[in-house]
Amino acid sequence: MERALKKILKKLAVIAMAAVMCAGLAGCGSVTGGKRIIRISHGQSETHPQHLGLLAFKEYVEERLGDKYEVQIFPNEILGSAQKAIELTQTGAIDFVVAGTANLETFAGVYEIFSMPYLFDSEDVYKSVMEDTEYMEQVYASTDEAGFRVVTWYNAGTRNFYAKTPISTPDDLKGKKIRVQQSPASVAMVNAFGAAAAPMGFGEVYTAIQQGVIDGAENNELALTNNKHGEVAKYYCYNKHQMVPDMLVGNLKFLNSLSPEEYQIFKEAAALSTEVEMKEWDDSIVEAKRIAEEEMGVNFIDVDVEAFKEKVLPLHEKMLKENPKIVDLYQHIQEANERAKGGE
Repeated sequence: MERALKKILKKLAVIAMAAVMCAGLAGCGSVTGGKRIIRISHGQSETHPQHLGLLAFKEYVEERLGDKYEVQIFPNEILGSAQKAIELTQTGAIDFVVAGTANLETFAGVYEIFSMPYLFDSEDVYKSVMEDTEYMEQVYASTDEAGFRVVTWYNAGTRNFYAKTPISTPDDLKGKKIRVQQSPASVAMVNAFGAAAAPMGFGEVYTAIQQGVIDGAENNELALTNNKHGEVAKYYCYNKHQMVPDMLVGNLKFLNSLSPEEYQIFKEAAALSTEVEMKEWDDSIVEAKRIAEEEMGVNFIDVDVEAFKEKVLPLHEKMLKENPKIVDLYQHIQEANERAKGGE
């Protein structure tokens, strides 16, 4: 009953917000009290690391440009799903959205690479690549034609399988229905493990597991607690198949309308938001694991990652052949993997 009530309230909030948004569409960026309103949409709760990072973004911009801009943050998909919010960002109805790379694949093929399983050899390599701002700026500009550009990234941890029954080896996935993001590469990965991939919206996962429509899903530990998946899936397997960032995406027309000084401030605010988000992320994962284990009865299973890796490594060659746009970034990441090995 409580979940149903929350859904109704969320829908009402979306309808109300849609009415507000429609009123501002004509001007593509409303002005209130002489200030330009900056709207940011994301799908997480107010306690999520991304929201806390965005609060730092808001504070930084308003401290320096508060006479001209007011930043408003809309969490919990109030302005619609990530895909819908991306479309609103394209048109300029809203200014920024936090979106997963799977949502960006349809606009720029290079983002498909983040759905490639076992792309990064470690979390340290993953972070070093994402923090190579000079290189990543080339990737971020790939969506310019679509009317938006990534301004920074957020750590979304390591994606792992979780289910109603234990997953200790790749064979334990055989025959299971596993929810994945709506990305062809993620579908291919799960199918390669011998499971049946079930692409669906994240908001549908809890009920789908509860009702037996699917056997499990794959995500980071916060899905167990923030989204209550630990209530219906009691086994979390550390197979570490993907490290997928979320992206803060900005409307290109708005970004280009800023003076060089203003643009620099927005870029600094974006970088600060990432710094805050990453620290909060590490703390929140420790707490999420504690809550899942002690209060929800979730079992965390350490596995032989290499056994899982072997099953899906052939997908690398297939993806590189089918999508030339990922080749340069793939090689860049492999060089980072090799450098890390040399430092061991």
